[in-house]
Amino acid sequence: MKAPPFAYVRARSLKEALGLLQKHGERAKILAGGQSLLAALNMRLAAPELLIDISRLPALSGIRSGKGKLIIGALTTHAEIGRSEEIRRRAPLLAQAVPHIAHAAIRNVGTIGGSLALADPAAEWPACCVALDAKLALASGTGKRKVAARGFFEGPYTTALRPREILTHAEIPVLGADYRSAFVELSLRRGDYAIVGIAAVARVARGALSDLRLAFLGVGPAPVLARKAMAAMEGRQATDAGPAVAALAQDLEPVADLYSSAATKLQLARVLTGRVLTALAA
Repeated sequence: MKAPPFAYVRARSLKEALGLLQKHGERAKILAGGQSLLAALNMRLAAPELLIDISRLPALSGIRSGKGKLIIGALTTHAEIGRSEEIRRRAPLLAQAVPHIAHAAIRNVGTIGGSLALADPAAEWPACCVALDAKLALASGTGKRKVAARGFFEGPYTTALRPREILTHAEIPVLGADYRSAFVELSLRRGDYAIVGIAAVARVARGALSDLRLAFLGVGPAPVLARKAMAAMEGRQATDAGPAVAALAQDLEPVADLYSSAATKLQLARVLTGRVLTALAA
């Protein structure tokens, strides 16, 4: 299929892009990497009157350090995050997740801001941001605000982003040297959407866990923070995954899809939980 007709503007500044959004509202769509939007246009799942191209705005690109945090511009590509020494050193969970994102060609073009704004329940970046307790910065023609990642994702492809807002960057807290992270994912083929995945972070001291975060993808309408499982592991050895595995039935309510039943997804989540806790222990 071919996309429906639309007008196109390449914004020369964030101010210009916000002005166009203010004028056109829900009739306009933001184009960044385009890896999801262009497919939606071609399948006629989206039919905006105007595409606002922000892909060449340097103010929305790059990775820089702030006070106790990393600031990742919305236009930073998946590949750039994967190559960043700063990311590997100060937010290794993100680097661990990159190889699971689609394929190299998509990682070279797709952006973290596009992924977060799309809010695909099987995407890696939303779960990582929830596990890391990130904040997402949003801008509109009337002001700016920040939203915690744990409250940003409201459902499948639904977020707290308002029609006239642009996601400008993500703020990732830098954790202490005693924290470890791991990312595991299961898919039918490398690069396919995840059946189940986990972004995990914890403080580890002599093998015991504290401040464990387990953010699941692919098992709900949005990233799921498995609070019961996390609480069950507080102070326990990472190699003793039993309490977390047992608690998952209270945290997760997977929905069947074309390939896996709800029961299968729950069982896979249990298996991956054991793997990710083992990875934290290592």
